[in-house]
Amino acid sequence: MNRSVDELLRFSADQLKSISRIRLIGYGLLLLALFDFFQTVIPPQFMNAAWELQTMGALMERIPVPLLGLGLVFFGEDYNRSGLESLVVKVLSWLSLLLAILCFLLVPLGIVDSVRVNNQNTQEIAAQADRQLAQLEQIEQQVGGGSQADLQNLATELNRLGLPVDTTNPEQLRGEVLARIPQAREQVQQQARQLQSNRRLALLESSTKWILAAIISAVLFLMIWRGTAWAR
Repeated sequence: MNRSVDELLRFSADQLKSISRIRLIGYGLLLLALFDFFQTVIPPQFMNAAWELQTMGALMERIPVPLLGLGLVFFGEDYNRSGLESLVVKVLSWLSLLLAILCFLLVPLGIVDSVRVNNQNTQEIAAQADRQLAQLEQIEQQVGGGSQADLQNLATELNRLGLPVDTTNPEQLRGEVLARIPQAREQVQQQARQLQSNRRLALLESSTKWILAAIISAVLFLMIWRGTAWAR
């Protein structure tokens, strides 16, 4: 009987040590999460849609760390906590509610920023395509009255744009350059459409992932807050 009691006491002591270690790890994870937070948001670039969306994504990628840290800190409820730690867990309990609210607020922000970034990408790609089309228009205008040296330079420019032109036959060079211009226009427009489609798909995949992560994180933080009423 005495042996059983001793084993039970030793087991309880070991469990108490384990709880202390688990909580200590939780505090450490919260500190690491705090360091990551400041590194991510500093320097801030508010009203910059791309920065806001990327920052949201970076925070959501790191959100498991504070979630796990809070779970470990609150492990064991209020068992064997000092007066100072009781104050700390009270603050962390309310912090969980604050984080839940912030995560919920990130959802509409992520949607709005995704639309803004998509519009910016569209304008950027369109501007780049317009510059290339303007170069082709200039080339086409110069072909009619250009010298042989000018034609050689224009052919070199077409080769640079990815449309090979034979420069060894001076008689056919002018006609070949003119024949390549419509193909070059179509290629520029096609590349612009493909680039825009690829960017839109990548943006949709990333923003959807981050928005869903914000919703799930908000629910989990809210559950932590509700489950730590004993700390408040």
